[in-house]
Amino acid sequence: MLIRKPDDIRSSEITPEGIYQNRRAFMGTVGAIALGSAILPNIAGARGLQDDKVTPEDDATSYNNYYEFGTGKEDPKEQAKDFQPMPWTVNVEGMVKTPRPYTFDELLGKLPVQDRVYRMRCVEAWSMVIPWQGVQLKDVIARLQPLPSAKFVEFTTLYDPKRMPGQRRAVLPWPYKEGLRMDEANNSLTLLATGMYGKALPNQNGAPVRLVTPWKYGFKGIKSIVKIRFTDKMPSTTWNDANSSEYGFYANVNPTVDHPRWSQAKERRIGEFLRRNTLMFNGYADQVASMYSGMDLRKNY
Repeated sequence: MLIRKPDDIRSSEITPEGIYQNRRAFMGTVGAIALGSAILPNIAGARGLQDDKVTPEDDATSYNNYYEFGTGKEDPKEQAKDFQPMPWTVNVEGMVKTPRPYTFDELLGKLPVQDRVYRMRCVEAWSMVIPWQGVQLKDVIARLQPLPSAKFVEFTTLYDPKRMPGQRRAVLPWPYKEGLRMDEANNSLTLLATGMYGKALPNQNGAPVRLVTPWKYGFKGIKSIVKIRFTDKMPSTTWNDANSSEYGFYANVNPTVDHPRWSQAKERRIGEFLRRNTLMFNGYADQVASMYSGMDLRKNY
């Protein structure tokens, strides 16, 4: 499989022209932050044999999996339109120097805001290419100062059935939970996203803050995070709890390991007719494969 290295790609090749040429105001971690929109080539990721074009914003904000607002792809945009994400508090718990509630600005404020264009591969075998804005999770972790004994970080989504009508049905074990190993959380690709397409993160995409791990299937990208917990044990995760035979903890994109009910070798890029080959680690092998050296990726799926 041919995978182009990140430094072979000009940011202008993968960034929408309008975003590449303009600097846009974006409501970020501390009020309105003006962002430079060029994507650093060594961060944006490798490409495969086919060119990546950024998914139209309307598609990325209207075709969503966000079961807290309904199981249909169009449900989140409709059901989340009146959701008020601010003010927002994130509880930091577990093996950390100072466990306490953090306001949105305390957690993310004054950290370097990143512009990243990433592929997003859903476990359902469809994909998008999305320009995100946010902060590196490793910068947030450094601010929170977890104890050396912490081996994993667990995230929890808001549980509020009055505001999130999808939670009124037991389609999943609520609240939604996800987790990463500490080396995954500290990888430079991992973001806490607060915006996309140069704008504040839409409600249906996880406002005000969500996780983005581009080498993993999209269900790892937990939305509307209200709790971060550091632990020395692998945390339980929602889809693994719901069906462990189909959804593993790691959820690394792997075209050689099929879902029990469909192949993962190819994917349907939203907006394209033909299916394309899925890349190992979603094309980010150069940045992440070393973290899984020696692991059985069929067992640790």
